[in-house]
Amino acid sequence: MGGRAQLMWDEAVTGYDFGPGHPMDPVRLALTMRLIEAFGLDREMRVVAAKPAGESTLRLVHREDYIAAVRAASADPAAADAGYGLGTLDDPAFEGMHDAAALIAGQSVAAAESVWHGEVAHAVNFTGGLHHAMPGGAAGFCVYNDAALAVARLLELGAERVAYVDVDVHHGDGVQTAFWDDPRVLTISLHEHPRTLFPQTGWPEETGGRAAEGGAVNVALPAGTGDAGWLRAFHAVVPELLAAFRPQVLVTQHGADTHFEDPLAHLAVSLDAQRLVAEECHVLAHRHAEGRWVALGGGGYAVVEVVPRCWAHLAAIAAGRPISPEAAVPEEWRRQVFALTRQLAPGRMTDGVRPEWRSFADHGYDPADRLDQAILATRRAVFPAHGLLP
Repeated sequence: MGGRAQLMWDEAVTGYDFGPGHPMDPVRLALTMRLIEAFGLDREMRVVAAKPAGESTLRLVHREDYIAAVRAASADPAAADAGYGLGTLDDPAFEGMHDAAALIAGQSVAAAESVWHGEVAHAVNFTGGLHHAMPGGAAGFCVYNDAALAVARLLELGAERVAYVDVDVHHGDGVQTAFWDDPRVLTISLHEHPRTLFPQTGWPEETGGRAAEGGAVNVALPAGTGDAGWLRAFHAVVPELLAAFRPQVLVTQHGADTHFEDPLAHLAVSLDAQRLVAEECHVLAHRHAEGRWVALGGGGYAVVEVVPRCWAHLAAIAAGRPISPEAAVPEEWRRQVFALTRQLAPGRMTDGVRPEWRSFADHGYDPADRLDQAILATRRAVFPAHGLLP
């Protein structure tokens, strides 16, 4: 197996741009890459730009009619079909949308291929993790589901057991849907409780289809959960399930939107805790998957500081050169932040957040949502299917 880690990057991924005022600002990607370069991590990893995912690859997860609808909306945004989730508040159509989304998907698929073929042990695509896209529709800022496509490509290459662990604040609903009935895939999602946040799925009772009972695992965390509770929930569920499932590859999604400064959600997690979970995913990949690890980005809308730092830590861990929590952010990067953000048009990075992007309900505490009960509900729902005691 190759020893070096691989970083997927093509500057053209910043073309995935829903326009001024949308939280999914591509500057978050550019700033992350500039920070990785400022720390010299690009010299510690093999930096690769892959081709966009082609039609046959996209069809591993997405329906042919949906891909055609994305192409049509990409050519004429005004004609986007909202029946496919295109041209909506979450997913406005834009010129070149298909190409930009397929490029991001191509990076995740190529990352999976490199790890499976043993070219590298670890591969990172922080531009990916677009986990809400469904087989037949866009959703939640996601056009093509690169995470599901990476898993599907691993199965196509011959993998018999793939584990997917998602720590984004939002439920990894698109990946769960794609593999609901596939016993070869274990999907685990830790997320804010669906009672208070999009996409209002990811209840503990969602445990997989009849052919894959226990293959979907959901830990629904109460609003306000901080570092200690988030880390405790991860350790109470993920390691035991991976040990029982024995994956050949671990695919992880590291949305930075669990952070306490994120404007779209209600968890209270710090960069330190996000870094610790990335480190633990690295350990678990070596413990259970012979080191095969594909790490993706995801959500995250505290653009200037939180997202780039979270994903720079992720890249550094994969490269085997972790960044100390006490390390100062290079001054060179701060100058680049100023240069990039001052070029943004007024309103480009919105100061306010539309209520549609934040919450569906009052996120007051309810006894049924307490952390201990959330963890126990998940363990009771899925552990017996894996031969484990809840």
